[in-house]
Amino acid sequence: MSASSSLNGAINDINYTNGGLIRNRERSGSVSNYNSKVTVVLGAQWGDEGKGKVVDMLSGTADVVCRCQGGNNAGHTVVVDGKEFDFHLLPSGIINEKSISIIGNGVVVHLPGLFEELAKNEAKGLQDWQNRLIVSDRAHLVFDFHQQVDGLQEAESAKGGKSLGTTKKGIGPAYSSKATRNGIRVGDLLGDFTKFSDKFRSIVSTHQRLFPGCVVDIDGELLRYKDYAEKLRPFVKDTVFYLHSALRNGKTVLVEGANAAMLDIDFGTYPYVTSSNCSIGGVLTGLGIPPQTIGEVIGVVKAYTTRVGDGPFPSEQLNETGRLLQERGAEIGVTTRRVRRCGWLDLPVLRYTSLVNGYSAICLTKLDILDTLKEIKIAVNYKLHGDVIYNFPGSISDLAQVEVEYATLPGWEQSTANIRDFRDLPEAAQNYVRFIEKDLDVPIKWIGVGKGRESIIKVY
Repeated sequence: MSASSSLNGAINDINYTNGGLIRNRERSGSVSNYNSKVTVVLGAQWGDEGKGKVVDMLSGTADVVCRCQGGNNAGHTVVVDGKEFDFHLLPSGIINEKSISIIGNGVVVHLPGLFEELAKNEAKGLQDWQNRLIVSDRAHLVFDFHQQVDGLQEAESAKGGKSLGTTKKGIGPAYSSKATRNGIRVGDLLGDFTKFSDKFRSIVSTHQRLFPGCVVDIDGELLRYKDYAEKLRPFVKDTVFYLHSALRNGKTVLVEGANAAMLDIDFGTYPYVTSSNCSIGGVLTGLGIPPQTIGEVIGVVKAYTTRVGDGPFPSEQLNETGRLLQERGAEIGVTTRRVRRCGWLDLPVLRYTSLVNGYSAICLTKLDILDTLKEIKIAVNYKLHGDVIYNFPGSISDLAQVEVEYATLPGWEQSTANIRDFRDLPEAAQNYVRFIEKDLDVPIKWIGVGKGRESIIKVY
């Protein structure tokens, strides 16, 4: 039996059932008595910060790695021994053969995309995933017609010059179905198939009435999903009970946030955001865990700023610097293949997302992309109508009008790619890191200087 199978079985045998939780309550005297804390990894900017690599690094000691929100609109890349793995629905920690990977109730799951992703990564060397993947029975399903509707909505918005730049993966329409209470969950698919079929016909009818261009072969889809139900069945569990059991038994749980704080539907640059809460609150609701289980919250920060699609971007550089960052950083979206917009690091953004998420530590990625610059700017303040503002504008029209104040630091003009000790970094690079750390008052514990899992500097 593999180590992962042993872990999975051990958690199931001890405490998976409701009875196990009751026994623990009796023994501990409190239902809130947990023997371990959850470590959370969140994007601190507009996404694409390198969360996958950070999760891969931390998952080496994790028993359980979870996704809590979003869908296959996410794109996390992990490079192991020169092999590049791309994850969209799967937690990046699935690379670790000793850990269990959970797709939580807050995730919206496109089953064709999930099984295609598994096949592609299996071909690249992903092993033993069959014994290590768990999908929540409460997770909502993304259907192909959701993706059609996503494209139709985006095309209609574009006609009016208000394109949101969605990934067209059906994420927004699926969350809309969930919010209007006609969505379909994984548990519905695995239950009475006649009832599932009735629900499917109803939801298709609703979407076709609202979007006449939506074409669905209902009978063909039902046949396909009958097959998906059997393929998925071995992996489905009540993940709420599973996670609480793991925490009571002292298992190490790691949560991988998708997207990023500035794309959060409440706290991001609305409406140029995703359709889920990708800040710390989404971890609680997306997995069914209480606030007291949260331990370390790691914000992943790219050493400069990027975003995909439309929306205000105060520190954007539409010049040679922006082009250099794009080219050196290979800034092309994993999911959309769109070129990312690039600009200087924006401290007002990071102060704001740190307030929302409460970072206890930061991983600063892609420092090496700045290696060739003679001088480096950092956005330190926003001015609106001539005055410095200390809150982050909630209005995108205000954000689009801010004047950015920059600090200018000397560059180091030498490669950092092979450095593995913070003390060996050029002095100017160390100063850049310390400047960020001092401003945010959050320790920078790791620095990324390359693609591979070996290219992480631990800061003393």
